[in-house]
Amino acid sequence: MTKVTINPGVCGLVTTVEAESEDGMEVTLRVKSGCSAVRQMMEALGDTFDGYELCLGKPGTGPLYEYASEHFPGHCACPTLAGILKAAEVACGLALPRDASITFETE
Repeated sequence: MTKVTINPGVCGLVTTVEAESEDGMEVTLRVKSGCSAVRQMMEALGDTFDGYELCLGKPGTGPLYEYASEHFPGHCACPTLAGILKAAEVACGLALPRDASITFETE
């Protein structure tokens, strides 16, 4: 099982993900989020996905981004969807488990 915590920044609406795949093709996502938009998305889409459809599309495509483009508020830079997808990638064996970050540098 792959576990990630996504802290999206100033909103403080932390999301945790547990992703699990037995065959590398189908992935189950257990998502808990302080963000009502993320909770509603997961409720609408369910928790089981084709890992290849979910993870191997072009940037901004796939079931999560398609849902978000129609239903999410206007925060296109939110890293939560990318974090959920990274968890799914690792659970399916499509990526290695490495931390990612966005760091603001002040002068």
